[in-house]
This record gives sequence, C-alpha cells and structure tokens, in this order.
Amino acid sequence: MIINKKYHIFFSIWLIVLIFLVALIIIVGGLTRLTDSGLSITKWELFRGILPPLNETDWERYFLEYKLIPQYILLNSNMSMEEFKFIFLWEYFHRILGRFIGIIFFIPFLFFIYKKILSKFLLLRLSGVAFLILLQGGIGWYMVKSGLIENVTVSHYRLSLHLFTAFIIFSSLVWMLMNYYSGFKRNFFTIDKNFIYLQILIFLIYLQIIIGAFVSGLDAGMIYQTWPLMNGSYFPTDNFLNNLFNFKDPSFVQFTHRNIAYIIFLLSIYSGFLIYKNKIKALYYSYSVFMLFILLQVFLGIFVLYSNVNIYYASLHQISSIFLIASSLKLYYGSIRSN
Repeated sequence: MIINKKYHIFFSIWLIVLIFLVALIIIVGGLTRLTDSGLSITKWELFRGILPPLNETDWERYFLEYKLIPQYILLNSNMSMEEFKFIFLWEYFHRILGRFIGIIFFIPFLFFIYKKILSKFLLLRLSGVAFLILLQGGIGWYMVKSGLIENVTVSHYRLSLHLFTAFIIFSSLVWMLMNYYSGFKRNFFTIDKNFIYLQILIFLIYLQIIIGAFVSGLDAGMIYQTWPLMNGSYFPTDNFLNNLFNFKDPSFVQFTHRNIAYIIFLLSIYSGFLIYKNKIKALYYSYSVFMLFILLQVFLGIFVLYSNVNIYYASLHQISSIFLIASSLKLYYGSIRSN
C-alpha cells in the first residue's frame, strides 16, 4: 500500500502514534468535561493561545474574561484564582494536544505526498482523516460557543458531535492500520448478510457513544443512581411518558443509555453464539477480547452510577470505551477477512 517500502517502519510508527494521541485527547476531553473546565478559555486563540499564561497579569486577563460568561456568574461566582487555574489548565492541555495532533499528522502527511510514496487507496483515506482533523477544531469551538452567552454549559448535542468526530478519526486510523498490516483493502461500509449481526452491533456501539455524550452533557448520571431499576422502577418516574424521545430530558437520556447497553450486551452474546456455533475460529480470539471490554464497560457504568459519578470511575468508563471500539473494529474486520 506504500509505493516506496523503505518508509514502511516510519509509516507504521506514525499511524500508531496518531492512534495513541487521538485516544489520549479523547481521555483528556472527557476529563475536561468531568471537571467542568471546557468554558475556562472563552476565545478561540489559534496562535496566541499556544503559550499558557506566564505571569499574574495574563492570569488576571483570562480570569476576567471567564467572569463575563453565565457559568461564572450563575455557578462559580465564589471561584478563587487557584480554582480557576485548575480548570484553565485542563482546557489548555486539551487545546494544546489538539494542535500537537495536527502537527504530528500534517507534517509527515505532506512529506509522504511530496515524496509520492502513498498509494491512491491510502492517499484518499488519509485525506479524509486530514479533513476530519481540520473540521474537529472548528467543531470544538462551535461547541464552546454554545456555553458562552445564555447557558452555563456547552450544548450536549455539540458535545456529542465533538466526541463522535474524535471517535471517527480514531476508528479511521485503526482501520487503516489493520488494512496496512494485513495487506488487504477492506472497506468499512461492507454489507454482508452472513455477519449482519456484527454490523448492527458496531452501529449500536457508535450510537451508544453519542447517547453517552448526551448523558455527560446533561449530567444525566447524577439522577437515578441505582441499578438495575431506576429508583425501584424500570421506567423513570418523573413524567416519563411526556418526555419520550426528548433528548433534552436527562431521565429519558439515561433510560436510553441503559437500554442500548442492554441491547448491545445481548447482541454481543448472540454474536458469540453464532461465531462458536459456526466454528469461525478466526474470530475466537477477537471475540474473547471484545467480550472482556463489553463486561468491563458494563461494570464501570454501574460503578459510575453508584459512586455518584466519581470522576475516576467516569474517566475509566470512557477509557474503556476506546478499547471497546478498537476491539469491536478488530472483530468486525476479522469477519470481513474470514468471509
């Protein structure tokens, strides 16, 4: 897939580093949300924001800008400078990491183009990733803007778009790496009736990421902190019927998140049954790893509820989702190869 084989090791390391960095920024982004740090920097500052505040004057300027937004006025009016520095540094690190990923991606990518060492197949897909990386920066600012004027937090819809785009970038790089090492040119969007259950499973996992972002953005995990029932009932008890399909309602969002998880778990068990029934040995290992992360994700989700959304459990829940996506992609990729 690379025309000039002498760049094989460099290209492989580059992809692996990018996958690691994108996974890292997903984790940091999650912690930025969990610490309510995402609105601490109220301007885009593409170039000026490269360096952190270097003196007290700079810190005061950033703090004064933060004091003008509703989050400070309505929620954090007693915040000290030290508390502001804490949330500022989370958001700053998140933005710097995003810039770093851009540099690590575009410099080698442009070098590969200049040297004409990429196949058309790789060039097209890497160009798509390049577009998504550029788009993600704009989506990030679009998300932040939603919390600067009338709201005390960012829009959960925009938050989910930001997170989902990050996972698409991550998934694209993982898929590209699997293609590169296997020597195959497998397309992600391949309809195969023999493995349609795995394709539905993949779809539901990505849907769950979107709903999970809704849960985070609405702080929906702060209500109904019991399991398996929601305060003694399968359905939320606070006017549930009037809020069906209302994704602004935290109760309905948490209910949806729980039930998609149940469907994913049952479909995962069914997938394993079919894999072992049909003796698809090529998928045994991938399926075992996938189920390990499914179980881990379920247990961590329950711990998050019972712990009153403890930041460590919540972060581990998101970290586990990264491994779950990677393992589900490996399982799905193996199903295409074994067909």
